[in-house]
Parts: sequence; structure tokens; C-alpha cells
Amino acid sequence: MDVFDSITSLKGVGAKRAQALGRAGITTVFDLLTHYPRTYLDWSHTYGIGTAPLNENVCVRAFVGSSCREHIIRKGMTTYSFDVTDGKDVMSVVFFNNKYVKDMLANGEEYLFYGKITSMGRHYKSMTAPRFVRADSGTTLKPVYPQTSELNSNYIEKLIKTALESVGIIPDCIPQSVRDDYCLMSCDEAIRNIHFPVSADYLSEAKRRIAFEELFLLQVGLSRLKIKSKKSTAYSLQKDFSGEFFSLLPFELTGAQKRAIAECTADMSSGIPMNRLLQGDVGSGKTAVSAALIYNAVKNGFQAAIMAPTEVLAKQHSDTFSRFFEGTGIRSALLTGSVSQKEKREIKERLSSGEIDLLIGTHAIIQKDVVFRNLGLAVTDEQHRFGVNQRGALGSKGKNPNILVMSATPIPRTLSLIIYGDLDISILDEMPAGRQKTETYVVGFDKRERAYGYVKKHILSGRQGYIVCPLVDSEDDDAEPDSERKASVKLYEELSTGFFKGFRLGLLYGKMKADDKKSVMAEFAAGNIDLLISTTVIEVGVDVPNAVIMVIENADCFGLSQLHQLRGRVGRGSVRSTCILISDLKNDTVKDRLKILEATTDGFRIADEDLKLRGPGDFIGSRQHGLPDLKLSNMLTDSEIIRETHFAAEKMLKNNPALEGEENNLLKKRVNNMFSKGLVLN
Repeated sequence: MDVFDSITSLKGVGAKRAQALGRAGITTVFDLLTHYPRTYLDWSHTYGIGTAPLNENVCVRAFVGSSCREHIIRKGMTTYSFDVTDGKDVMSVVFFNNKYVKDMLANGEEYLFYGKITSMGRHYKSMTAPRFVRADSGTTLKPVYPQTSELNSNYIEKLIKTALESVGIIPDCIPQSVRDDYCLMSCDEAIRNIHFPVSADYLSEAKRRIAFEELFLLQVGLSRLKIKSKKSTAYSLQKDFSGEFFSLLPFELTGAQKRAIAECTADMSSGIPMNRLLQGDVGSGKTAVSAALIYNAVKNGFQAAIMAPTEVLAKQHSDTFSRFFEGTGIRSALLTGSVSQKEKREIKERLSSGEIDLLIGTHAIIQKDVVFRNLGLAVTDEQHRFGVNQRGALGSKGKNPNILVMSATPIPRTLSLIIYGDLDISILDEMPAGRQKTETYVVGFDKRERAYGYVKKHILSGRQGYIVCPLVDSEDDDAEPDSERKASVKLYEELSTGFFKGFRLGLLYGKMKADDKKSVMAEFAAGNIDLLISTTVIEVGVDVPNAVIMVIENADCFGLSQLHQLRGRVGRGSVRSTCILISDLKNDTVKDRLKILEATTDGFRIADEDLKLRGPGDFIGSRQHGLPDLKLSNMLTDSEIIRETHFAAEKMLKNNPALEGEENNLLKKRVNNMFSKGLVLN
């Protein structure tokens, strides 16, 4: 039997069972064999009935000492019970609505029972609904599988045993040379030991092998994407105008910025399209790097585009690039959802005729009717806010243009090998001169008024500030009416007539009309608003150097990386800035987590802490990044395997980029299946 055969080819799987398995995502024998156990019951350490601790999962070795007693408690509820003994003490084992158990436990036979023992008195102990196996079965680790309402763990275990008896040797998709290099057991041995381990050591090696396989397939697929993107391009720089651009700037670029620009221009001059991630902390100067590349593209006769996730950020970029390119003759336009239909038509006509050199906008610029004459550079800002499909849609507006994606969300290096495995990476690890560190303080709800007083002090000195809330209005809050969770609309109303009465307050949140948002931001940037009450809509793209203080309400509602992003809205000038995090400090876990932000402004260190605390879900997910799901490997604990598979995949594809040879057929098939909605290896 082939492991890729339909699940119905297994003995005992009828149409009804096949439908239930299909609903659980199991349609082939291979799907079944890769439906890995959720955990294992350890049968290796057994207790006597009298010495076993109460109310803990334990394994007891005992003989069945009675026939089954059947008792109807009420309609629909029947118990089946037995007395079992270890030769010294007696215990009752009880099962509910399991009529088959009376034929599964034989009087006088010895079994291992796994469950919790409860005591109803000095001489009466009971174990309810235990799992059990015959004492002579040789089982030490019993698998427990993810269940559904239709499929229990015992049925899945039985079906997997049938499959393993039917398939013969399970073929291996990892070449022997790679298995030798990294001391991996075979696929057949790993699959059999992941389900029915010979020992704990074999189980550990099986898990390592399967995690390696999942990550190796992923790395091969991503590396192939990178290789496939390296086609020739007509948009290759003939001359480097970077020095000319530097002379336009009123400030000196950092060494990290110059290094990133050099890496990018080298890519753009190679004849092969650049496909690069520019990663840098808040305020590290990514926009200036992209401006240098845009300047180079336009001076070489190409068009450029930059896509931002919000209108606020798009408008910010439009203003910034206008300052950068003033007097250079570069013609730019801003295209967002709020632009009038007449303006949109004019912009699209000028774009297709080549009268616009730089198009700045939101996802509006990837609409079908937006046509470039010769798009040579496509930039995506705040890449984590877009999916890979949107990034690809912008690139498809040209014929193999150079691609730059920028992210201010620091990602641990190990994870970036996965999330951006199809991209080369440049990192800005240096801050511009004169940038002040933002002081951060964590305070409890009882210090709120004192924090507001500190904000008022800054406003009275001519500065501006923010108060950030996790909610738009109280109706968004599912907490109790007296909850401390703050909503921006309600807080704006309270503060306008209360603590900040007489001051100029503004309100900003995502669902406001675009023109209203634009108006509020323009007023704030012009200094006509003292204090902006906002949601996280200001997380990216807001650059007001005079805003030097921020209060974040209910800071525990946000991840560390998001708090770091929000904090980056202050400290953008030469004045020392402050961020105050207000939260419930009665919870020690919350307090310890937020204290990390007091201790450091290093976004990469914060990202590492966020990863430890919350796992990789905030950094990687198939919905956002277009990557396939992984069943067994863990981005948090398998960092060493991620590194190993990265190097293994690169080495293999360097020697054999097309994966030629019969020994690689299954590898190509598995990778194609893994990337079934996108990548196909030819």
C-alpha cells in the first residue's frame, strides 16, 4: 500500500468513518500517519494501590478481581465497575456508558490502569474512567491523539496500528546525505516511534527527525522561491546616484544606513531583481534608505512605488519624500482610498504615460486598473501589516522589478529565516545621532492622575503628547461595567471636560472617516492639538517631533513589540521623551512583562522576550505570511533545527538548484504539497 493512498484503502474504514476522518483533515494514509500524538501516558513507573498519591495521574499495576458490575444510574447513564487488586489493597475502577469494557477486562488478568485515584474513606479507593493496557503488552509510552466528537484517541490509535502494518517501509523524502550530515533516523523509524516509541530516547530522536523534516521542506521551498525570483531584469542600475542623494540631505546618514544602501544598490545593479528585507528598529532611518533607492531608480529612468498599510503613514511618506526630493524634478503622487474619483483617474493616466516617477499609497495602488509604464522599484512598508499576496501584487505591476520590503517590527534572527526565508536581509542596527532614549515607567491605576499631571506639565511647557487606549469606545469592551479598561471616545469626553479642560484635545481612531483622520493629524502636526487621544492607529507613520510624552492605558492589553512600536511615536526629536505604561500591577506576571520595557529600548531584545512570553504566533502565521502550517516543529524551542535546516537547504540547492534526480522526486512532491497554494517546483 502507498502511504499517499486514500484513507478508504485501509481495512475497516467505511464511508461514514472516512467522512469523519475527512472532517479532521485526514483523507490519505499519509495524513493519518502524520496525525501525531498530542501527548503520551507514561506506563513505565507504576504504583501500588496503597502507595499511589491521590488526585494525580498515576499508573497502577493490578489484577482484575471481580466480574463486571453494571448499574443504571438514570436514563442514558450506566456505570460498569470492577474490583482490582495489587495483592495487598483493593480499588474500584469505574467506567461510564462503555458497554464494551466488560469484554475488554478479564477476571484474573493483570493490567496497567492510568488515571486519578480518589478516596471515599479509609478503606475505599476508586479510579474513574482510567486508560488501561495488558501488563504484558510491552507498552511504556501510550500515545494520546487530538480527538474530535466523532473520533476518539483509541480509535485513531487502532487505525494507525493498522496503517503501519499495511504500508511496509515508509519512503524517505530527505536524501541520505542530509540524514548522514545531521544524524537523523529514517522516516520509517521516526514515524513508527512517534506513535509507538520503543523508549523515551527513541521518541526524542523521532521528534527531532520529524521536526527537522518539516522545517527542511519549508526551507527548501523558501530557498526555491528566492532562487526563482533571481531572473534577469531590465531595471538594473547603470549608474549609482547615492552620493548625489546624500548631498541633498541636511543630516549625516548612519553607518548602518549607508551599508544597507550599498547592499541594495549592489543588488539593483546586478541584472537580477533585488528581493530584500530592510529591518530596523523604530527610528533607525528606514525611510531615508528607501528614499536613496527611489532616487537611484528614478535617476536611472525607472518608476518607483511605495505601499503603506494606512492612509496616515502613506500621507506621512508623501510629505517626507516631498522634502527629500525638493528641487530634484522627481514627480510624485499620492493614491489612497480617500482620493476623489477625478484625482484617481488623472493619477492613473499620468502613471501609465510615465509622467509620474514615484507613486505613494495604500493598497489602492495594487488595484487592477493601476498601470505603471516602467516600474523598476516596488517598496512595501511595515511588511508585517500585509500578506505575501499583497507584496506579490505590487511586484507584479512591473516586469521583474526590484523589491524592497521594510519592517520596524524586530524579529528574532532565527524566526526571520522562516518568515522572510525568500528574501535577503539588511538590518539597521544603529540609531541616528542626536536621537534621545525614551524613558519608560510602569505604574498602577492608582497613579493615573499623577501621570496625567506629568502630561499637563509638558503641555504647559509648549510640548505635545498622546494617550493611547486599547478600545475605541466602551461598547467594544466585553469587561464588566466598572472595568478599568479605557476607551478612547469615552476618555476623550471625560478629559475634555475634566482634567484637561481648557486644553486642545484631539481624538483619533481607525474607523473615523479618512478626511477626519487626515484633518486631526494635520492639526496635531501643526501644533494646534496639545493632546491626542488615540487607539493604536498611531502605531506607525506618525512623526511629530514636538510630541514628547505618551501614556498607554491598560498596557497589559498589548504585546511587548506593539508597546515598543507605540513608544516609538515619541522621542523623534532632540528632546528627551517619556512613555508611561498604566496597568494592573497586582498581577506579578503582567508587572514583570512590562518591566522589560523599562529596562531596554532595544527592539530586538524586546522581540526575543515577546517570543519567550507569547510564543511565535505574533511573528508568524499562515494567514498573514502565506506560510504552511507546521504540525510538530516549534519555532520557539527548535531554533537550532531551524538553523540546521537553513544551511542544509542552502547547501542542497547550491549543488542541485533544480532538485534533479530520482532520489529527490519525493522531496519535490512533498514541498509542492506543503506550498500547494503558491509555490510549485518545476
